[in-house]
Amino acid sequence: MSKKAASRRLADNEAVAKAINLRVSPRKLGLVAGLIRGKSCEQALADLEFSHRRIARDVKKILQSAIANAENNHQLDVDKLYVADISIGRGLVMRRFHARGRGRSAGIEKPFSNMRLVVREREAKDDEAGKGKKKSTKNAAKTSAASEKRA
Repeated sequence: MSKKAASRRLADNEAVAKAINLRVSPRKLGLVAGLIRGKSCEQALADLEFSHRRIARDVKKILQSAIANAENNHQLDVDKLYVADISIGRGLVMRRFHARGRGRSAGIEKPFSNMRLVVREREAKDDEAGKGKKKSTKNAAKTSAASEKRA
């Protein structure tokens, strides 16, 4: 009489890690997320290791957790993983006040953020496409037109 198990929301080649109530504003966390979005996990870990932003340490832990989930729970190849999706959301906001002169007060907001990171195993055809990037025909036409003008 129990209810049915929920179907898996992710594809078979994906793994996820979540973090809630990270003590940073979503705007600042979005800057770090944009730094690693779409990169291979190896490159993303290196970028986070040498980032000067405080929240980069927490994002690195979340990425390592997603990699461990992919390897241990879904038997994915760690060397083929890349950061497929990072979504940042607003969490709660602590409100404090700062006493000001003449009996007034000023508000202080301390925002929290939520983060969901999805890693995906890169397919064989994606590897070949990523290595041999060619210029699009539109850009090739522009460059050829520019070289003709110079001549």
